Amino acid sequence: MRAAFALALALQLGSLNVDGPAAEPRYLHYKRSVDTPAGARGQACAVLDASVFAHALSRSGNDLRLFADGIRETPFALVENEPQPADVQTATVLNLGMRNGDIVFDLEMPQRAYTDVTLKLNAKDFLATAKVSGSDGHNGPRTELGTFALFDLSRQHLSRSTTLTLQEATFTELHITLHVTTIDGGPWPGLQASLVQGASVPPSREAQTLTTVVAETTDIHLSGRRNTSLATLHVPAHVPVERVSFELDPSYSKNFLRNVSIVAKPDAAEDSAAMETIGGEISSVRLPHAAGGAIDVRKLSVDAALGANLEGGATIEVTVENGDDAPLPLRAIRLEMRQRTICFDAAPGTAYSLRYGDAALRAPVYDYARLFAPEEKPVAAALGPEQANPQFTERADSRPYTERHPELLWIGLLAVVAILGTTALHSIKKQGHRH
Repeated sequence: MRAAFALALALQLGSLNVDGPAAEPRYLHYKRSVDTPAGARGQACAVLDASVFAHALSRSGNDLRLFADGIRETPFALVENEPQPADVQTATVLNLGMRNGDIVFDLEMPQRAYTDVTLKLNAKDFLATAKVSGSDGHNGPRTELGTFALFDLSRQHLSRSTTLTLQEATFTELHITLHVTTIDGGPWPGLQASLVQGASVPPSREAQTLTTVVAETTDIHLSGRRNTSLATLHVPAHVPVERVSFELDPSYSKNFLRNVSIVAKPDAAEDSAAMETIGGEISSVRLPHAAGGAIDVRKLSVDAALGANLEGGATIEVTVENGDDAPLPLRAIRLEMRQRTICFDAAPGTAYSLRYGDAALRAPVYDYARLFAPEEKPVAAALGPEQANPQFTERADSRPYTERHPELLWIGLLAVVAILGTTALHSIKKQGHRH
C-alpha cells in the first residue's frame, strides 16, 4: 500500500532531482495554453509546432515545462513519431524455386506487425506481378493478401519499385508467386529463381511517419542554369528538419523521375563549414494497362535530416533537376519534422500552460515519462497561440565574478607576464653594468 502511494505521489510531483535551477514560470520567456475538452480526464496529448522549438533554447526542448493553473509543474512525456531505421528487419527467403515459368518462394517474417515488404530483385527493365498469401506456419491455412505490381523502368528514365504494399499483417510466413516479363510483356529471357536475392521489412506504415510542417513556400521559380526549379526557405535555430515534400498540380498525370538537391546553409558566416547537401529523387509512374498489372506509384518526398540549423538559423535551398524535360508544375515545397507531442495526465477543471525560453534549465527527468505508455486514443489537446510571458524576469547571474568576466583572467595573466618580463629585463641590465 505504501509503495503504491509512493508511486502515485511520484507521478503527481513529477521529476527526479537533477542538477541545475528549478523551473519557475517567471523565468520562462514564452507561454502557450494547452487546451483540453471540458471535463477531460486521463492521458492527453498536444502536437507541438515549429515555433515551440524556434523559441526553446535547445533542439531537444530541455527548457519545456508544463504548469497546471499557472503554478504547479506537471510531469509530461515528450513523444517523437516514427521508429528508428534500426527497426528495418530482414525476412528470410525459404523454398526458392521455379514452377510453371514463375518464381515461387516463402518469406519467414519478423515477429511483429508489418505492412510493406521490399524484395531484392537482381533485374532491370522488367514488369512483374507478385501474388501473395499469408499463413502462421508452413502447413497452416493460407489467407490471400492480393496481387501487386512491381517494376523497373530504368530504360525509360523512370523509377523502380519492388515493394509489396500490404495491409497491416502479422503472419509468420508469406508465400509469393512472382511472374516476371519484359517491359513489352514478353517472356523474361533465361528466367531463374536466383533473380530473388532477399527481402527487407521496414516499420509498419501504421507506425510510420506523421509530420508537422516547419516551413512552406509556393515561390518556386525556374533557374536558367540546367533547367532547374528552385525554392528557398528559412528555418530558425533548433527547429528540426527531417523531410522535404513536394506538391504537384493535381491535374498533372505524366510519368517522371527527377533528381532533387537540398542544401542547408547556416546563417552565421563562421559556420560555412557546416553546410550540408542531401540528394534524393521524386517520381511518379502510372501505367493502368501495363502488361504486369496496373501500376500507380508516386514518391513526392525526400528524407532529409538536416543538422546545419542545430545552433543557429539556416537557409534551405531546394532544387529539382528537370534535365531535358519540361519543368514539373510544383505548387508548394514544404520542410517537415517528425510529429512531436507532449502528453500528460489531464484533470477536470485544470488550466494547463506550456512554457519555455530559460537557458538555465536542464532536461527534466520525470517518473511519468519513464513509465509512460501511450494510449490508443488519448484526449486531444491543442496549443493556443504563443505569447510573451508578461511576468518574465531575467535570472540573476549567480556565477562567480571571474566566470561572468573571463576576460579578467586574460588581463591578469598578461599583467603577470608583463611584470615578469620587466623584472627579467632589469635583472639583465644590472648584470650588464657589473661587467
